[in-house]
Amino acid sequence: MRSPRSARLQSALRLTAGLAGLAFWGFLALALATLLALVIVRVGADWLDGLGSWTTARPRLQPRQLAMRELAIDVIRQALLAILVVAAVRWRAGPDWRRALALARPAPGAASAPGLTPHRLALLLLVWPLIHITWVTGTAELLQMPIRRHTSLAPGLTTGAAALWLAYVLILAPIAEELLVRGALYDRARRFLSPGAAIAATGLLFAAAHLTPAGIARPLSLIPLALVLGWVRWRSGRLWPGILLHAWSNLAMIAYVLAPT
Repeated sequence: MRSPRSARLQSALRLTAGLAGLAFWGFLALALATLLALVIVRVGADWLDGLGSWTTARPRLQPRQLAMRELAIDVIRQALLAILVVAAVRWRAGPDWRRALALARPAPGAASAPGLTPHRLALLLLVWPLIHITWVTGTAELLQMPIRRHTSLAPGLTTGAAALWLAYVLILAPIAEELLVRGALYDRARRFLSPGAAIAATGLLFAAAHLTPAGIARPLSLIPLALVLGWVRWRSGRLWPGILLHAWSNLAMIAYVLAPT
């Protein structure tokens, strides 16, 4: 018979292993999508520009070329991320992959979500931009990294590229990131965590995935959004309300930053 101390130790080890696995699979998907996007853009853009992809002597790229390549990497990475997540969950869950990603209603007899009424979702969408912008700008000021306002997009982007960037920010990124975090990772986390702990764990992973060389300002600014998105996923039992809120948050920040004086 196991002692209480041994049981607690084994429980802690299982929890640690589960959290480590959650982080591993999440960042593996992100790393693989990023690596593939980098290779595709490097080879494809060099071919379009008439450059040798692997030569040591390369001409200096123009600002417009760099801007277009950065945009292409972002777009392709998110598209690949969505494809990788769906493929992995389909391989693991089989016919139930849509339910695993919260793209379909839970199976009969499964634990049902508490529910999120349309009125409550509409109220959240109404007040969220103010909450989100206040938190993001407040944390930026606190960390002495104020957000510039009344700016414009990169001058190297054409009109078509600017439209593609908006589609990336408002459609592609919310879908891909929610498929990974509140879809696959949340489903995995709920196998060994309570709803609240799963929301917290996936929320921290979502924030950590946005870490940049500039520091912790961006991850810190996204923590409330990450937790609310997890709450919406739990309450609704579906992925689409979180995708909608994610896109709405991005739109609010774009409007705040790009709005003319």
